[in-house]
Amino acid sequence: MRKFDLTSAAQDVVAELRELASLTSNENGAQRIAWTPIWDRSIEWFKGKMQAEGAEIHIDAAHNIWAKIEGEMEDAVVIGSHLDCVPDGGWLDGALGIVSGMGILKQFGKNGKKPKHTIYIVCWADEEGARFGSSCVGSAAVSGSLHIEEIKKLKDNDGICFSDALKPYHMKLEDFPKARKEFLKKHIKAYLELHIEQAPLLESQGKSVASVYGITGCERQYIIFTGQSAHSGAPLSMRRDAFLAAAQAVLEFRKIGLQYDAYCTVGKIIVEPNVVTIFPGKCKISLDQRSIQPDMLKIIYEEARKACEKAAKANNVSVSFEHVWSNPPTAFDENLIAACEASVWEETGENTSMFSGSLHDAAEIAKIVPSVMMFAMSSAGLSHCKEENTPDGDLETAIRAFFRLAEKVIQG
Repeated sequence: MRKFDLTSAAQDVVAELRELASLTSNENGAQRIAWTPIWDRSIEWFKGKMQAEGAEIHIDAAHNIWAKIEGEMEDAVVIGSHLDCVPDGGWLDGALGIVSGMGILKQFGKNGKKPKHTIYIVCWADEEGARFGSSCVGSAAVSGSLHIEEIKKLKDNDGICFSDALKPYHMKLEDFPKARKEFLKKHIKAYLELHIEQAPLLESQGKSVASVYGITGCERQYIIFTGQSAHSGAPLSMRRDAFLAAAQAVLEFRKIGLQYDAYCTVGKIIVEPNVVTIFPGKCKISLDQRSIQPDMLKIIYEEARKACEKAAKANNVSVSFEHVWSNPPTAFDENLIAACEASVWEETGENTSMFSGSLHDAAEIAKIVPSVMMFAMSSAGLSHCKEENTPDGDLETAIRAFFRLAEKVIQG
């Protein structure tokens, strides 16, 4: 029987994370965008590693990839995260949870002991929503919250619609909800996820790892300002400049976030006609708003709408809103939170707990089974960029704490 040592097992996880990064990154960072060949390469890498451990591999109707080790009991524990990333992303986002899960499965693989509960490691499909704008696609299909009609309308930057992107996979978007039925047959008793924090709080506190008790909810919109493009020699006071209206609104979004202790982010801006000597007649921006308080999401959205209408009126343009995606705040299972906190304490001697401002697949899975997350510190709080990093020592501490959590739940 393979001897399982927490320290060496954590080091092995870090080594495999670097191996994955070398296979799926370039000089600009990780390139595992969902529904692309490099993402496919990462999935094949995962499948090969897990098959070598004797795991049974299954792909569900939403293209979630499952690796299974049979336990003494049919009741199962799922350890999951995602392998897809944003363009020019980091080496740890999503991958940390998957590769740590691989490390746990190895403890119980063909050379290990049989677990008390059946174990699944799952790579959720398209968590980031980087290509089409809708996040947590695979896990939302499982939770039952995926809105097929809304996703059908989404297109990537090249004008390719979601359904067409699925053709190389021989899949249909209409079949994605079938993944829920497949999930419910698995007799899941708990879901666990390890992820990097993607914020600077833990580093600022000198902490390597924390238990996570909840996730902020999210409202995501596209906002379209429409005026009239014309020559840049036109007087400023007589223009119908769509970009200027959008810019004024964006500055107000920041004030709204600060006022209500919430998150307001504009990450995408498209201007037309996008010519140096023409002021824009159309400007489309994204707005991502988040809060841990359910009622606050409604408040900050209405405040943002008012700000947009005020900016549009001031610049003699019109404004419209296009809903992209939403998700309510998540509160994790109290028993699993206690186990997570105990695992962090055992590894570090400290009680460190927090909520997540970033969205994760656990927000979807918590809707249907008891769930919890654990965070590893992020250097300078940087994520979704090639500079994303966690020092090996801190990374190994978080992985060991997560191994402790998994042991409690799988063998409990």
